[in-house]
Amino acid sequence: MDAALQQLITLSNHLGDPALDYVILGEGNTSARADPHSFWVKASGTELRTVDANGFVRVSFPGVLQMLQSATLTDEQIKQQLSGAKVDPVTGQGSAPVDGVQPSVETVLHAICLNLEGVDFVAHTHPTAINALTCAAAFETAVSGRLFPDEIVLGGPAPVVVPYTDPGLPLARKVQELMYRHIAEHREAPRVILMQNHGLIALGQSAQQVENITAMAVKAARVLIGAYALGGPHFMTPAAVARIHTRPDELYRRKLLGE
Repeated sequence: MDAALQQLITLSNHLGDPALDYVILGEGNTSARADPHSFWVKASGTELRTVDANGFVRVSFPGVLQMLQSATLTDEQIKQQLSGAKVDPVTGQGSAPVDGVQPSVETVLHAICLNLEGVDFVAHTHPTAINALTCAAAFETAVSGRLFPDEIVLGGPAPVVVPYTDPGLPLARKVQELMYRHIAEHREAPRVILMQNHGLIALGQSAQQVENITAMAVKAARVLIGAYALGGPHFMTPAAVARIHTRPDELYRRKLLGE
């Protein structure tokens, strides 16, 4: 079995553990780069907790990313183009038969994330603690700062914060726009994306890093909710955030934690 796919299956099953409260039923999706030209993505209707190799689809980057060039696509056209982007695992060429498992509706979103330098694994989940923030009236204010050093070590200096956007192609376009803005400001790819009324995306070089980022983002959400119960959060200053983000000992610790 493809090594990236095996790691992706393990990551997905871990994230789907009911004890973690990251997803239930068919919520969430994951992906991993297979090679420079294609990636694995969870199929629609599968469950992270139980997904195996049969629950992932290999699709081509060009076949998926070309959808961003279309001004308007109907839901049926999107489904057809995602089917056409499937890669035959034997020949490495599209198009695989359109029947059988279908790529997740968020496949384009995964493609633009995996297309960033240093990103080889992506996990989109709906943790209850995260959604308590993303569904709050004060969402953007609540996530406007960092609370403690390990949040910075694992999640970077700031998340990408996305206003509610219709899932699928519109959401992918909005996330791409805001990711590029983040990269221009911070000179690096984001590790955490928070989507209003939706959930969390974690991006990393390894499956372990993505799992760690997800866990830390959930902890940060719980800390933030607790801080609001005691008068509100005391965010770290921008100078303190920058210091933690660039300290040699923290860079070393980040490497040990999966990067």
